[in-house]
Amino acid sequence: MESHSRSIAKAVSYRCLGSLSTALIFYLFSKDVSLSLGAGAVDTVVKIGVYFLHERLWNHVRFGRIKPPEYEI
Repeated sequence: MESHSRSIAKAVSYRCLGSLSTALIFYLFSKDVSLSLGAGAVDTVVKIGVYFLHERLWNHVRFGRIKPPEYEI
């Protein structure tokens, strides 16, 4: 299981890349720098929260996990 701080760090780093691409795509369509930066900023805030919740929910799903041994020698 991951710590809350690790999930937050992963969410922030992932969203920085994702929001940069959102701002770039927005700029390519609109040619408006301020609109593009605003879209990137809103995208960052909303999706960090969604990603964090997604990560925390998946910590409760057992699918694909290998059960650790009960003891080791």
